[in-house]
Amino acid sequence: MTQLDVRPGTGASSGKGKGLGGNSVGLLGSAVIGVSTVAPVYCLTSTLGSTAGEVGLQMPAVFLAGFLPMLLVAFAYRELNKVMPDCGTSFTWTVKAFGPRIGWMCGWGLVIATIIVLSNLAGVATSYFWLLAGEITNSAAVADLDGNKAVHIVTCLVLIAAATAISYRGMTATKGVQYTLVGLQLVVLAVFVALAVAKAGDADFAATSVDFSWSWLNPFAVQSFGAFTAGLSLSIFMYWGWDTCLTANEETIGSEKTPGRAALIAMVVLVGSYLATGVAAQMIVGSGEKGLGLANPETSDNVFAALAGPVMGPTLGIALFVAVLASAAASLQTTFIPVARTVLAMSTYEALPASYARVHPRFRTPGRATVTAGVATAVFYTVMTLVSEHVLVDTIALGLMICFYYALTAFACAWYFKNELFGSVRDFAFKGLFPVLGGVLLSAVFAKTLIDMWNPAYGSGSSVLGVGSVFVIGVGLLLVGFVIMLVMGRRSPAFFRGEVLNRDSAVLVVAE
Repeated sequence: MTQLDVRPGTGASSGKGKGLGGNSVGLLGSAVIGVSTVAPVYCLTSTLGSTAGEVGLQMPAVFLAGFLPMLLVAFAYRELNKVMPDCGTSFTWTVKAFGPRIGWMCGWGLVIATIIVLSNLAGVATSYFWLLAGEITNSAAVADLDGNKAVHIVTCLVLIAAATAISYRGMTATKGVQYTLVGLQLVVLAVFVALAVAKAGDADFAATSVDFSWSWLNPFAVQSFGAFTAGLSLSIFMYWGWDTCLTANEETIGSEKTPGRAALIAMVVLVGSYLATGVAAQMIVGSGEKGLGLANPETSDNVFAALAGPVMGPTLGIALFVAVLASAAASLQTTFIPVARTVLAMSTYEALPASYARVHPRFRTPGRATVTAGVATAVFYTVMTLVSEHVLVDTIALGLMICFYYALTAFACAWYFKNELFGSVRDFAFKGLFPVLGGVLLSAVFAKTLIDMWNPAYGSGSSVLGVGSVFVIGVGLLLVGFVIMLVMGRRSPAFFRGEVLNRDSAVLVVAE
């Protein structure tokens, strides 16, 4: 049985809870949802080529470098969640640390980053659906249907609708399909790694294979700082989603400790998978632009589609197609969790229209917020597909949003606990030093990426009036959020005056 728990000093004073179903997920389920949201197989097929194109053989080093700020920020999330296990996470915590306006923009950054990722997931799932259909039917014509924009868009919209419907039915339905899909991903990745390493010296791959070197793990060997930050931005994108464990905190058994532990477990699984796959892929095909090389512009935005057959053979190659499709589809479903629950929290605390605070009486999910996220994803992807020939590259390049709200959350941790930092060595490290270092690293990536995105060569190479299209999309979406915030300031002045949610108010959570 669940009940409202109003945590002193840590939403609104309205006296009503959010209505989510508590005790729906345990430690393993939470960790699996975190891994599923990140979608390791999808991330690898989408970014191995782009990252190799930026940093060459130093790709494994960049994967490690991207893991460091994520780990440091994860400590901030864990500490904040202990005292405020609120499903609004970054939004709620930054409001209480820095005030309503910075907190609102942080929440907007999370929402937009999630919509972008959802659209990308839907695109990859669609492509692999038709690739798999082509392999099964042994028909190139069927596989080529993905190249038909009308067919691609319609298929993508159907997948988004299906994922929205499953997420609408609640955490139990979400958890139920994830164990098999995540297990499938990790098993197929392990088989790919084993076969790639075993075949690296074969004559068929002699033109591209490279002997392993420990120098691949040296980030200082990257040829330029610009290349390093570009690769790091892609690497950060690959880790995004672990915080879903925290966003589902009010529905997790042991909401104060379990989500933080689950996030750390998920991140260890991810970094291990990325390093093993990156090293194995470089050993067998290298990081060049010719043939099966990872940076070949013809295949770099979908590496596994090119490597499945040569590395795994015709039968197991189909398994890799299935794994990518399962990865994208599973993540498409779980990625609705953070955006819907952030919108729910923002609405509960009067930062968004009250209608988004409605929770389905049977499924105990933020139904309107979930459906709205699905519609927004469908519209965004459709528009991007019609205006960009390289929609996946342009949306992946928007790691800018991820750096934005992760960095704000990290700084919020240090500021919120500023009076406790010198109570012990542990408090200083985990509540202050580590979060600040993580925030500084992500802020540096944010600033450098913002500068680089101005150049039309960034991303797919397209431009708007001479300015890089990725810059226009990224900054434009932040400005849209700023305008919406101004409108909400007129509609909900109490929130923006700090009367609804502030450092001394209580958060509304579901108690165990």
